[in-house]
Amino acid sequence: MKATVCVTLKDGIHDPQGKAILQALLALGFDGVKGVRAGKYFELDLSGESVEMAEQSLHEMCEKLLANTVIEKYRYEINVGV
Repeated sequence: MKATVCVTLKDGIHDPQGKAILQALLALGFDGVKGVRAGKYFELDLSGESVEMAEQSLHEMCEKLLANTVIEKYRYEINVGV
């Protein structure tokens, strides 16, 4: 089974990378962009686990390594049969 994890900064946390991307997009003429928040995206291949065990493992991975939970939030999706 495959899983995807998206990690982003919590609301209210300053995002200098997002601001730099926004400025670059505006400089390129994309005037309709009003804000950008940068984040991290992970794709994981999980083997031999039930969906419940995969959820527990993903939660632990995010809490211990993939996200800095002081300033970041995360969400994940499990794709069974992929």
